[in-house]
Amino acid sequence: MSEELSATRKAVAAAQRIVVKVGSSSLTTAEGGLDTERLAALVDSLARRVASGCQVVLVSSGAIAAGLAPLGLRRRPRDLATQQAAASVGQQSLAHAYAESFSRYRLTVGQVLLTAEDVMRRGHYRNAQRTLHRLLGLGAVPVVNENDTVATTEIRFGDNDRLAALVSHLVGADALILLSDVDALYDGDPRRGGASVIREVNGDADMVGVQAGSTGASGLGTGGMASKVGAARVACSSGIPVLLTSAAQAERALGPADVGTAFAATGSRLSARRFWLAHAADANGRLWLDDGAVAAVVKRRRSLLAAGITAVEGAFDGGDVVELVNPSGVVVARGVVAYDAAELPDLIGRSSHQLPPEQRREVVHADDLVPLR
Repeated sequence: MSEELSATRKAVAAAQRIVVKVGSSSLTTAEGGLDTERLAALVDSLARRVASGCQVVLVSSGAIAAGLAPLGLRRRPRDLATQQAAASVGQQSLAHAYAESFSRYRLTVGQVLLTAEDVMRRGHYRNAQRTLHRLLGLGAVPVVNENDTVATTEIRFGDNDRLAALVSHLVGADALILLSDVDALYDGDPRRGGASVIREVNGDADMVGVQAGSTGASGLGTGGMASKVGAARVACSSGIPVLLTSAAQAERALGPADVGTAFAATGSRLSARRFWLAHAADANGRLWLDDGAVAAVVKRRRSLLAAGITAVEGAFDGGDVVELVNPSGVVVARGVVAYDAAELPDLIGRSSHQLPPEQRREVVHADDLVPLR
């Protein structure tokens, strides 16, 4: 890497509010449970960043993995009930370890456990946002994790990388740092040899040909490089730069940001509501659009009218979030629908003047609609 840092790395180094995500494999081992030495080393780096005047939110995996050894489990369980039991034991150990370690720097920790529903539902989303902002305002370090003790297979984030991207926007972060057991993004599996490191990602063109694995190397977590790249895309598309590296490089990542892979912000920062619509809300159905409606919604940012809809899929009520799909089946936008699913079949394909006056409103208003890349 050249001595001159990229604008992205300078932005990460200068960020006044950052979200840092650390994976299970960086904090725990299957044999020994929670590795307090590695956790303390991470806290040392985080505390130094806080001492510089920066506000830090930590998204920490590790609850399930930390509960394995105390329960006599040799590997991460596959069934949900045992995962929840391990999380219930491990989360207590994890929270206590963070509180003890941060107390060395007279920093107070606030534990925030979230479920997918907490960001999928607008009211819950705003409550989580208020809590995190208040903790930061009081000088505490929020430590966020998915609430694995109550999360179900059907309704969960799936991995804390996505959660970290959502939290980054939730708190208005200036940067997101993803720490794992891999030092950077490679164009292939670095364990097999021949793979080249990718230092800067300025857009999708830099990702052509990159093969990112979907599972971690340690078997302790649920993510992998694919989930980290996905999280980076969510954050970057919302105006938040991302640095990806290993937990062993945390000191450099939280300092000059001259390690790992830097992902440049590619979009503008969305309002909380529009971000929620695009990335956090749970979609309850789909509306299939013709080419004219796709152009109106995506390119001209117009409201969706009944005339441009070709099919309705799913069971939803007026006020629910739905996906808008082009003729090829690609989701091009998301928005809040104004009609129940049962009302739409009689309206689709009809222009406004063909409809009764009470049904001449937009199916999805432009103010409640977010085009997707």
